[in-house]
Amino acid sequence: MKAGAKPATGFTWPEAVCASVRNLPEHDRLWVALSGGLDSVLLLHLVVHCHQGRVPVGAIHINHQLQSNAGDTEAHCRAECKALGVPVIVRPVTVEKNGTESGPGGIEEAARNARYQVFEELLEAGDLLLMAHHADDQAETMLFRFLRGSGVAGLAGMPRSRALGAGELVRPLLEFERAGLVACARQAGLSWVEDPSNADEGYDRNYLRHAILPRLRSRWPGLTRRLKHTSSACAESEQLHQRLASLQLGELMDDAGRLSVEGVQALSDAERKNLLFWWIRTSGSPVPTLADWGQVANDLLYAGDDREPELRGAGFSVRRFQGWLWLVPDPAEFPDSDILLEPGESVRWGEWYVRLEPVAGANPENAAKPIRISTRQGGETLRPHPGGPSRRLKTWFQEQGVPPWERPRMPLFFAVSEGEEELVAVGDLWCSDQYSGDAHAAGWRLVVERDCD
Repeated sequence: MKAGAKPATGFTWPEAVCASVRNLPEHDRLWVALSGGLDSVLLLHLVVHCHQGRVPVGAIHINHQLQSNAGDTEAHCRAECKALGVPVIVRPVTVEKNGTESGPGGIEEAARNARYQVFEELLEAGDLLLMAHHADDQAETMLFRFLRGSGVAGLAGMPRSRALGAGELVRPLLEFERAGLVACARQAGLSWVEDPSNADEGYDRNYLRHAILPRLRSRWPGLTRRLKHTSSACAESEQLHQRLASLQLGELMDDAGRLSVEGVQALSDAERKNLLFWWIRTSGSPVPTLADWGQVANDLLYAGDDREPELRGAGFSVRRFQGWLWLVPDPAEFPDSDILLEPGESVRWGEWYVRLEPVAGANPENAAKPIRISTRQGGETLRPHPGGPSRRLKTWFQEQGVPPWERPRMPLFFAVSEGEEELVAVGDLWCSDQYSGDAHAAGWRLVVERDCD
C-alpha cells in the first residue's frame, strides 16, 4: 500500500485501542517490534500517538533475510520511523533451521528464536517491548499448541506481558480481532508491506490461518471469543498449578535447592509431575518434553540404591543421591592435562576459579612451591588434620557426601617439592592450614572459588 506516514486528515484513533496501548506496566522507555506488516505498523502509530513526548519511543526491526522483499521491507520500516521521528534499530540475523524439525515449520521456529535473542540482548531494565499480536494470533497459537499436544500452560496462549531479557514484553492488542485492526489501519491511511511467506501454507500457522480457522469460524462464528474463554480458564488453572508447586517446594526443598525423595514419593503422580516441572522451570532451565513423566518420576524415585537414575535436559540433569533429587547443570570443560598454578595468577578449571596469593606480612623470600592441579586418578590420600592419620580420598569423599558425579571433576591441588608431592587442597571442601587462613607455613594462600551460575 502507498500512503503517508501520518494518519489521514480528520481521522480519530478509536479510544478502546488507545486505552489498551496506554495501559502499560511502569517503564522508562518503549520499543515497538516493527516487522513492517499491518499489525506492527499500526501499533507503532498508536504508540507514537499515545506516548511520544512523554517517554522515549523507539522501534526494532529484525531482518531475517529470508524473503525476496526483505530489503524493501527494511527500507519501508526506516522510512516510516523517520517520518514519525522515531529512532529505529535494524538488526539482520542469520536463521539456522532447527535440527529437530524439517520443512518450513523448522525455519519458522528458528526465525522466531533468532529475533527473540536479539530482543533479549537489546532490552535494558525499565524497557518495554511492545508486540502487535492480536486475538486472531492468539487463536492460531492455541490451536497450534493443541495440535502439538501442549498441556494447560500451552493452551493458556500468549500472556499479555512477561519478562524478556532485562526488560518486559507486552502485547497491548491481544484483545482485538484482526478485522477491526485492518479497518482501523485503512481508515488511518497507513502503509505497510505484505510478507509473501504469509500465503505459504507450508508453514503451520499459515495453514491454520488460511485453511482451518475460516472453516471453523463459518461453523462457529464466535470461535475467537470461545477460545479466549478457554485461554483464560487454562491460564487460571496454570496459576493454581504454580501455586501448588510453590507450596510443595517450600516444604520439600532444602536451602541447597534439592528435593526430598521421600517427600516427593508421598505425592500423587499428577503432583509429582507438576512439582518437577516447576522445580526445573524456576531454576531457569528449559523443561524437557517427555512422553511419560510418570515413568521418569518412578525411575528417579524408586530405582535401586545401586543405580544412578538420571533425567537429561538441555544444559542440566536431574540426579538422585542420598535421599535427595539434585538439579545439576552441565559441567564446564576443563583442561585435558594437569596445569601448574603460578603465584599471582588466576586459573579457570572447569567451573572453578583458582589463584595463589601472598599473605600480608609474609617473607617475600619465601617462594611459593609449585602447585599442580589435577583430578582424581585413584589411590590419593590426604591428611585432614595436622599430625592426624592419612585418609583415602575415595573414603573421605563418601564421608563428606560428595555426589558421585562430582568426584571425578573435583580439582585436586598438589604442592610439589624436591620431586615429592603432597595433596594440600580438594576443591573448596578442604585446604591444608599451610595454604589457608594466615598461611604462616607457606606464606601463600590458596583461593578456590566455584562458579555456581
